[in-house]
Amino acid sequence: MKILGIESSCDESAVSLVKIDKNSVKLIKNLISSQVEIHKQFGGIVPEVAARHHVENFFPLLKELNIDIARDVDLIAVTYGPGLITSLVIGLEFGKTLSFIYKKPLVAINHIEAHIYSNWLTHKELFNNKKIFPALAVVISGGHTQLFIMKNYGKYKLIGETRDDAVGEAYDKVAKILGLEYPGGPIINQLSCEFTKTPTIKFPLPMINTNDFDFSFSGLKTSVLYKFQKETRQITDEIIREYCNAFENSVCEVLSKKIIKACQKYNVKNIILGGGVSANSSIRDRISDEAKKIGAKTYFPEKKHTGDNAAMIAIAGYFNRDKKKKNNFTITADPNLKL
Repeated sequence: MKILGIESSCDESAVSLVKIDKNSVKLIKNLISSQVEIHKQFGGIVPEVAARHHVENFFPLLKELNIDIARDVDLIAVTYGPGLITSLVIGLEFGKTLSFIYKKPLVAINHIEAHIYSNWLTHKELFNNKKIFPALAVVISGGHTQLFIMKNYGKYKLIGETRDDAVGEAYDKVAKILGLEYPGGPIINQLSCEFTKTPTIKFPLPMINTNDFDFSFSGLKTSVLYKFQKETRQITDEIIREYCNAFENSVCEVLSKKIIKACQKYNVKNIILGGGVSANSSIRDRISDEAKKIGAKTYFPEKKHTGDNAAMIAIAGYFNRDKKKKNNFTITADPNLKL
């Protein structure tokens, strides 16, 4: 089965062609047109600007993909939520149009689920292996911080989520406080790793001892703001690195403790992570180290597949192929779609 994936939930326009044959996955092409440099000047994503650029990007991307859709595609998979409504509509209508023209079945994909399935692009042992379940699926990104018990393919139970800012959103806001560039996640992670001393700063560990699996990162961000505003030392590059390190230590501690606690409560031995923040080396190391202590295994996507991309939409399309329809044109974008 060859699947054309289309992704436009935020500011990345992406198309991909993935071939799946029994237990093997071949990524034929995965193209992404990023708008990071465009939105950097605003310090964040402007939805209307993102949508306009999606309109400009998709047909050149399809041309670059250089495929004969009539011959090379068996199924079209497209994101329909959650995300920015203006961005979602562009990608969804693009997918519907191709489905109509080429008479190809269309399947609508939940963006959050696709982040989970991004692991199946890399880890062959996950493919068609039900021994992996039940697993703890963790989605950490700019818009989401959620924990699910994944009982089987397509079977999820939400057990915890953020009550305010998502973890990636907190990274972006802290970066802005510290005068760093957007997006904040990669630069904070880099500067944090460059700080090799013991930080003199300590930030709160929000909700770390609550009897649930929810998160809160808004207060942590505010704590960084107040501390930085009251900083009496001359602000140097080393002090910025120290703030990044202290902030990231708090994030790692909270995430890892809640994840391990969930594994123990639900007796799961496999942790599957996805989303842009799962590329963070400090978070990867901390969760992996803590998981080993309880005999659990962690799976992360390749870093190139952690952000928004169409390959993960295509692989999710394979696992949702039973929902395909030849005339699935009544689908509407859902910016608040739940998993």
